[in-house]
Amino acid sequence: MEDNIVPAVPIYHQQSTTIDRWAEIPPIFDELKAKARAEGLWNLFMPPSDHDDEFFTSVGLTNVEYAPIAELMGRISFASEVFNCMAPDTGNFEVLHRYGTREQKQRFMVPLRDGETRSAFLMTEPEVASSDARNIRTQIRRDGGDYVINGRKWWSSGAGHPRCDFFIVMGKTDPDASAYRQQSMILVPRDTPGVTLVRHLPVFGYDHAPHGHFEVLLEDVRVPAENMLLGEGRGFEIAQGRLGPGRIHHTMRNIATMEVALEKMCRRLRSRQTFGKTIAEHSVWEERIARARCDIEMSRLLCLKAAHMMDTVGNKAARAEIAMIKIAAPRLAQRIVDEAIQAHGGGGVSDDFGLAELWANTRIVRLTDGPDEVHERQLSRLELAKYDDAKEPGS
Repeated sequence: MEDNIVPAVPIYHQQSTTIDRWAEIPPIFDELKAKARAEGLWNLFMPPSDHDDEFFTSVGLTNVEYAPIAELMGRISFASEVFNCMAPDTGNFEVLHRYGTREQKQRFMVPLRDGETRSAFLMTEPEVASSDARNIRTQIRRDGGDYVINGRKWWSSGAGHPRCDFFIVMGKTDPDASAYRQQSMILVPRDTPGVTLVRHLPVFGYDHAPHGHFEVLLEDVRVPAENMLLGEGRGFEIAQGRLGPGRIHHTMRNIATMEVALEKMCRRLRSRQTFGKTIAEHSVWEERIARARCDIEMSRLLCLKAAHMMDTVGNKAARAEIAMIKIAAPRLAQRIVDEAIQAHGGGGVSDDFGLAELWANTRIVRLTDGPDEVHERQLSRLELAKYDDAKEPGS
């Protein structure tokens, strides 16, 4: 990070101004990826697994070991991709590794493993409240040896990337089945006839090119039946396996956001004076700095606890801790970034200090992989379940 990526940031941005950012990749980016892969710093997000096979063997880092690495990568927006550890590819890779057939792995996972391709995950839809995935309407209908897909998706991150090769699409194969057996997931090559990228969706005005977020229309999209993942009606099962690790990866990067924002805040407050002393010496800022440091350390420890539980008792048993950190970290990061913006005055809302974009990127994490309310609902139910046999005092 210090020797290669940090010095490359201005080069990356300079090169980005001379190309079509939706169609090309800055040359320095592929140079960095080649260096990272040559040093074995590649696909670090995958923990040891009994699913390792002929196509992939994990580097062997536990979630606890990966956490500080993810935090370091999270200090620079594009760094995760340099190490082939970027969302949504991490989740899609894990799905293929865990649930894919040999043929699916050969066709879709191997190029993703090698950083030759990128992918997208098509789940949410503009017409329904997708926080309850049972609402999803996209149809996946069997027709002979194929499945035919019709629907409209949005916030499909990475769908417009010039190297995006395929989508994992969630939709209904049987609307008459029980609630959690209606949905399935299927692999769709991006160049399949009937796939239309309708529009790019900016985040508070930031386009995040070439990755971006897109609305995607699927009209009579026909793919072979062998592209179905795990089998019809297994969509929720796959989603639970996919989303847990992704949620904690987001919060690891949130901790980096907090550190970056606090660092920028402190440097600014030490360099400016008001009313005869540095701004840092005013009591309101002393309180904010101290609170930010406490929040960062508490968030990191909670994240590490969740990671430890994932490593030792499994993702399902760690779901309360994963929910806690997914609720807490983005909110705390959002507040610390907001206070860093305040410390910079008018400059904070400009593009000069990177804080406006940092705030935008932080705010979206409160929606990514499920909004706060979904995690709060799950966490409260897990907490209340401890008292199922409890009686009212005095009864």
